[in-house]
Amino acid sequence: MRILHWLRAVLILGLIWAGWTMTGLPQDTPMETFDFFYSNHKQFGVLVWLIALVHLVMRWRSRAVLPPAPNRLKPWEGLLSKIVHRAIMVLTILVPMLGYAMSSSYTQSDGVPFFFFGHLPEVLPKNDAAFEVFDALHTYTAYTLLGLVVLHVAGALKHRLTDKGGESDVLSRMV
Repeated sequence: MRILHWLRAVLILGLIWAGWTMTGLPQDTPMETFDFFYSNHKQFGVLVWLIALVHLVMRWRSRAVLPPAPNRLKPWEGLLSKIVHRAIMVLTILVPMLGYAMSSSYTQSDGVPFFFFGHLPEVLPKNDAAFEVFDALHTYTAYTLLGLVVLHVAGALKHRLTDKGGESDVLSRMV
């Protein structure tokens, strides 16, 4: 679970950086640079989606052995933690799906590559109006995911720095 957690975290942060970078490239950027960023952003997005599904299955199958939440959390902290964790999980599945829908519906898209497996099938009809909707949703949900990740990290650091190894210091469980 730790490996999946950290792998997903690194990939998500890398995808957000790549998304910022590729959408900010000037129009006179060589096509090879565009292709590098867009194709890798797409395939690593699919990878994050698959890792999230594996993570969900593993959590569901091993629910009995997961450590319980610390008892020393204040009720609002426990509730916020649960909401943030679940929202991150939902968005880790939703954001790549919206990216796939965006790419699949764009009339100029060359598809969604997935490493050495080739391109994923495009199941949505080409429609630039739908692309615009999926583009906005993908962007907003990605920024929401980033905000939740920042909140997640801030919460872990808050407990590490203020509780100093106390029962509510949850960082040690994931490091």
